[in-house]
Amino acid sequence: MIRMREMKVGVQEEETSGIKNKVCKKLHLTAKEIKNITIIKKSLDARDKKNLHYVYEIDIDLVNEKNILRKYGSNQIFLSPNEKYQFPSSGSKKLDNRPIIVGSGPAGLFCAYLLAEHHYSPLVIERGDKIEQRVGVVEKFWKEGILDPECNVQFGEGGAGTFSDGKLNTLVKDKIGRGKKVFEILVSCGAPPEILYEKNPHVGTDLLRTVMTNMRNKIIEMGGEIKYRTKLTDIIVNQGSLQAIEVNHQTIIPCSHLILAIGHSARDTFQMLHERRIKMEAKPFAVGLRVQHPQKMIDEAQYGTREIPLPPASYKLTATTSKNRSVYTFCMCPGGYVVNASSEENRLVINGMSNHQRNSKNANSAVVTSVTPDDFGYDPLAGIEFQRRLEEKAYQLGKGKIPIQLWKDYLENQESKKLGAVTPVMKGKYQLANLNLLFPEPINEALKEGITLFDHKLKGFSRCDIILAGVESRTSSPIRIIRDSETGFSSVAGIYPCGEGAGYAGGITTAAMDGITIAELLASVYEPIA
Repeated sequence: MIRMREMKVGVQEEETSGIKNKVCKKLHLTAKEIKNITIIKKSLDARDKKNLHYVYEIDIDLVNEKNILRKYGSNQIFLSPNEKYQFPSSGSKKLDNRPIIVGSGPAGLFCAYLLAEHHYSPLVIERGDKIEQRVGVVEKFWKEGILDPECNVQFGEGGAGTFSDGKLNTLVKDKIGRGKKVFEILVSCGAPPEILYEKNPHVGTDLLRTVMTNMRNKIIEMGGEIKYRTKLTDIIVNQGSLQAIEVNHQTIIPCSHLILAIGHSARDTFQMLHERRIKMEAKPFAVGLRVQHPQKMIDEAQYGTREIPLPPASYKLTATTSKNRSVYTFCMCPGGYVVNASSEENRLVINGMSNHQRNSKNANSAVVTSVTPDDFGYDPLAGIEFQRRLEEKAYQLGKGKIPIQLWKDYLENQESKKLGAVTPVMKGKYQLANLNLLFPEPINEALKEGITLFDHKLKGFSRCDIILAGVESRTSSPIRIIRDSETGFSSVAGIYPCGEGAGYAGGITTAAMDGITIAELLASVYEPIA
């Protein structure tokens, strides 16, 4: 196979024929000499609005490949590398008990999938419900405001990512193919095949539900087990090693290997681990607001005003304020919804969500600024308390609903009284408020200056009637549970901190990859159970 980079095809050209024509022209071939073409990467280049085109990286199966490489070989045309993921050979030590995984978000599910696939018979315990019941619980919360603290947008099968845009992009360098393995598993479970090659792949919350259901069934078919409404409430440690766990405050389960894939919102579990003297530290995260614009405005700003069949446009913006504070957009959801993502009574947090088609009338993204232990304190749980204070204020400002405000009113520090031309697209009820009351003034100043600066990069970003909502406080975990790089253990032998909640990932893909990493560490030492 030959790898070719920088293959440019106009957005109005048919993909298959356009790529094949470019290959034939570049390599001076006839169509009959091309056996097969596989897309490896695909991205949209919209820098020149008059010349929008896709850029491809492809693998080509050709007649006389050696001659082609000899004649045209370069850094753009070369022998395709072997990128197949390899799970490590199993170790020789015997496991006292099957491994237990806490949490069925991306980290937990992918760890379970790899362990089940290689005959380690993992048990997954999940505090919330399976997808089928969880969807109904969440939709009831959005309609009626009745919160289930154990099953909500944050907790339940699939994790917080199930009610999100389902973005799979990551900046992590993937030298051994874990990311590719994640995408291959997702596709085998029903995700769209194009996630294997698109630059900014996404699934969408509607499709993710089916994907997660299929993934669960495969884990069970391969020998794994999943228990729902089963919450980790204590750990039993003897001489620095894990002996057992307690679930639901009543049942003791012998356990020598526990993977903590608990997510960034399992605050009660963090508290219990801290009380059991598991070493952890406060880490930086980001807080801010979520902004809504008309999707048509974003499309025109990014693509121009021509009618071209293109996906809803996205953006990624950064700025440094006059006081040297970083402000950036995060978790941008084209054609999406702002959702009430609360998980604790009398506290309110929001997130962004899109279906696969990204076909709502508004785009939204978080606009956030980083906060560090200098802002909230160096106690390991100080970041959680900082988040809680913000979420309590948001709940109070919105009277239990999502508090929203027009940009012009936020800028002038006055409560919004009515909406402008932009209509909110929400999952959950909303209430007009003054969001200045949420944050310490340095954060308000940074957000205001950042949004103003973004208008220089994306025309219309700071138009007066855009809608802000609060509070975006769970961009990443405020905690890192310390783990050994060689064994994967925390300060207690047998406990593996894993994924975003433990501070080792940031998003669906990196959390899934970290779940695979932990599965590798365990399997490289211990032999399979079955």
